[in-house]
Amino acid sequence: MTASVANTLITVDPQELRFQFELEKQTFCDLKVLNNTQHCVAFKVKTTSPKKYFVRPNTGVVHPWDSCIIRVTLQAQQEFTSDMQRKDKFLLQSTIVNPNTDVDELPPDTFNKDSGKSIEDLKLSVVYISPTSPQEITEDDTEKNSTQKLDTYSSQTLQRLMEERDATVIQTRQLQQELDMLKRRRNRRSDSGFSFNFVMFVGIIGFLVGLLLKLSLSSPPTE
Repeated sequence: MTASVANTLITVDPQELRFQFELEKQTFCDLKVLNNTQHCVAFKVKTTSPKKYFVRPNTGVVHPWDSCIIRVTLQAQQEFTSDMQRKDKFLLQSTIVNPNTDVDELPPDTFNKDSGKSIEDLKLSVVYISPTSPQEITEDDTEKNSTQKLDTYSSQTLQRLMEERDATVIQTRQLQQELDMLKRRRNRRSDSGFSFNFVMFVGIIGFLVGLLLKLSLSSPPTE
């Protein structure tokens, strides 16, 4: 279990922000801020990577001996580098404010050390861990996950291409069968037309020959 960190005003638990890091997935870490005094304490969260993290609330007021929860959300990341964790830091500032002060009533210079106010700082580090184990994630782990995703994508792509190839082969065979059928029908029609014409021609010739024979036989003999 991660230990807490404290100063004279507040205690923050845990002392480091631990995120279950996965590429292209959003994740979050909750911080519990406890007021250790009988005064109202205002706090403000700062980070070295404000575009990467979403902090709510990033400013607030905790009543005496009370506590609140700060949720820090890590936006979905497209890549991982080994120096991401070392570069990302959080600073939680705290100071005593007037009783019953609301967060909207905090003066602009509340956390300005040049104003002469007593501002206490707590530094928090960032740790990325694997979602499948409590171990800290490394760049090699992320590359391994990316390789596994790529292999899965490649297998799915290959399977889809094979299915499309098989479908194309079947379609080609069907088209070839339909083409052969059309050719046979056309040939049968051509043969039928030729036979019919031949029979008609032979019939006409036979009729003419028979007519000539009949006429020759029916003609009277000449003296």
